[in-house]
Amino acid sequence: MSGMKRIQSPRSMQELGLEWRRQGICVGLVPTMGYWHEGHLSLMRWAREHCDLLVASIFVNPTQFGPGEDLENYPSDIERDSALAAECGVDVLFTPYKAEMYLPGHGTWVNVPELTKNLCGRSRPGHFQGVATVVCKLFNLVQPTFAAFGEKDWQQVAVIRKMTRELDIPVRVEGRPIVREADGLAMSSRNVYLTAEERAVAPHIQKGLCLLEGMVRAGERDCGALRKAVRDYYAAWIPSGVLDYLELVDPETIETVDHVHSDFLAAVALRLGKARLIDNKRINLEK
Repeated sequence: MSGMKRIQSPRSMQELGLEWRRQGICVGLVPTMGYWHEGHLSLMRWAREHCDLLVASIFVNPTQFGPGEDLENYPSDIERDSALAAECGVDVLFTPYKAEMYLPGHGTWVNVPELTKNLCGRSRPGHFQGVATVVCKLFNLVQPTFAAFGEKDWQQVAVIRKMTRELDIPVRVEGRPIVREADGLAMSSRNVYLTAEERAVAPHIQKGLCLLEGMVRAGERDCGALRKAVRDYYAAWIPSGVLDYLELVDPETIETVDHVHSDFLAAVALRLGKARLIDNKRINLEK
C-alpha cells in the first residue's frame, strides 16, 4: 500500500479488513480517541515493527462518557494527528462517522462485569460497557491480527483481553508500558486541561506510587498502611487534588487486596482542576 489512506466509512473499512485477512496479511491496530501524545505514537511505532499493515483509529466514543464528563470538550486536532500518523508509518487512518458507528436504535452492548466493579468501573458507571462495545466493533471492522493498548489504562486492557478471549475474537491484545513526561507524569490527552500550577504538582501522583513501592520493598505488607501513607502524601503535595480512588488490586481480577502476599497493582485516579488523571504501578515482589 503506497501512501496513507484515510477511511471514514465503517463498511469500507470492513471490506478492506476482510480482504487483508483472506490474504493472510498481519494487520496491527492502534485504537485511539485522538489528540495524540508520545504515548500514542510509541504504540504506533511498536506496532509498525510487528505487522505488515498498520491501522490507527480515531473515534471519540460517546458511549464511554458519563453525564457531566468532557465528551463535548474532549481535545481534538485531526489534521495534526493525520500528519503524525503518516510519520509513524500508518497505512490506514480510520476515522469513522459517529452516525454510522451507532445507528439509530442501537441497543446491543458488551459487558465484562467481573472486571468492572472496581476502580474506574466503580466511579464511572457504564464507561467500560462503552469501551468494550466500541473495541469489539473496531475489531470486527478492521479485522486486525493484533491491537496495541497503553497500560496507563490497565483496567481497560484487562477488560479487552477478557472480552476478546471469552467471545473468541481472533485478535491478540498487546499491552504496552506507560509513557511518561520527563518529570514522571503519565502522558494523557487530558493533561492539556491542567493549569500551570496544577501541572507543577501533578508529577506527585506517580511519586506517591513510588513511595508505596519503597514501603513494600522495606517490608510493609499491610495494604491499609500503604494506602494511608500515599493518601497523606497526596494531601501534603497535591492539596488541591480530589482523590477518586487509591486501590491495591490483583492485576488480573482487579479485586482489592488487603494484604500483600503476591504481585499487585497500585492504581490511582485523582481529579486536579478540570482533569481526571489516572496512573498505576505494577509491583513485583521478587524484584
